[in-house]
Amino acid sequence: MLDSGCAWNELPESFPISSASTHRRFTEWVEPGVMEALHRATLDVLGAAEQIDWSRASIDAMHMRAAKGGT
Repeated sequence: MLDSGCAWNELPESFPISSASTHRRFTEWVEPGVMEALHRATLDVLGAAEQIDWSRASIDAMHMRAAKGGT
């Protein structure tokens, strides 16, 4: 079963920090772009090693209402 987002309260008990601390640290890393840089670096390494099968890639998107009078 798929869920949307991260279920912070479902982290295993063996995880070394609380779900609240995990969420706070994740938020602190997202804001300055650390998670995006980590994702990009991972893709670069895997791509260089030809370990990515782009034929099985998917795109996740969201939609937003366009601003009235926008271009």
